[in-house]
Amino acid sequence: MNRKEEDSNENASKVTSETASKTFDSSKSAQLAISSSPDSPNPAFSSSARTILIGMILTLLGGALWGTNATVSKILMADYRVSPLQIACVRQLAAGVLFTITASLCARKQLLSAAKSTKSWGMFALTGIVCVLLTQVSYLWAIDCTNSGTATVLQSLNLVFVLVYVCLRNKRLPIMRENIGVLLAFVGTALMATGGDFSKLSLPIMGLVWGLLDAASTAALAIMPVKLIAKWGNLTINGITFIIAGLILLPFVRPWETMPPLDWRGIALFTFTVVGGTFGAYWLFLSGVMRVGAVRGTLLGASEPVMAALTAVLFTGAVFSWADFVGFALIFIMMTLLR
Repeated sequence: MNRKEEDSNENASKVTSETASKTFDSSKSAQLAISSSPDSPNPAFSSSARTILIGMILTLLGGALWGTNATVSKILMADYRVSPLQIACVRQLAAGVLFTITASLCARKQLLSAAKSTKSWGMFALTGIVCVLLTQVSYLWAIDCTNSGTATVLQSLNLVFVLVYVCLRNKRLPIMRENIGVLLAFVGTALMATGGDFSKLSLPIMGLVWGLLDAASTAALAIMPVKLIAKWGNLTINGITFIIAGLILLPFVRPWETMPPLDWRGIALFTFTVVGGTFGAYWLFLSGVMRVGAVRGTLLGASEPVMAALTAVLFTGAVFSWADFVGFALIFIMMTLLR
């Protein structure tokens, strides 16, 4: 393989890995961001130390909000008996409306263009089902079966699925760094699933199944919506696909009939999971990535599983064994190797 092909494969891997982590922002600088190198900040922003620092803070806060959101969802399910489907339905609809309103203010032409593109409606629906509905529901079920920290770390395995896709697409074998990353991912997952005793499972089997399904569907987020986002922007695509996912669940969930009663604390937690943990987290994280670039953004995004594990211990009484911590560490190393 010549040097040009290696560079092409490496760039494809980085672009896909970053998109798998989270999609890219749409604003007045969207086209500049799309055309820039995945390793570099958006050229619309200066590369000064102050800009990089602000970007790092925004990225860390976004990841921290995502991690906290996982624990908030666990509290809603454990304390208020809100089902994963109820959380997913309400959160997708409400966040989708917020994304759409924001798109109408920041990317009005893109939003109107997407709405008029009837040929793309089928792809919008498919993306909403696989990349939003399946990702959200499987993640919430994984949290419900295990805890927010474990579910979030399992979600990080999406990078392995992305690597498989990149290798197949580019007709190449994984390089040494990638092979090591995959090996660490398997060992880390095995330690988490067995607690270090390989003769039995310590992790609920459905928790593991939902976690791996979440990782696979999160990897699809790296592949399916890329062209849509490049054409219409992240805010527009998020708004459309989140609303589609919520509407699909609506007749089955009927939250106006089935939602358990919530006190003021429950209402506050539900409000946070929509405004802060979904919409706000996306906004902060992606605004930060535009300033610091994809590689730094991927590494700083590790604040999500760290915060998920920390808040799980503090607020839900989750207990992690030595095998869990070693498994977490191995998967974090995998994230840096497969970035």
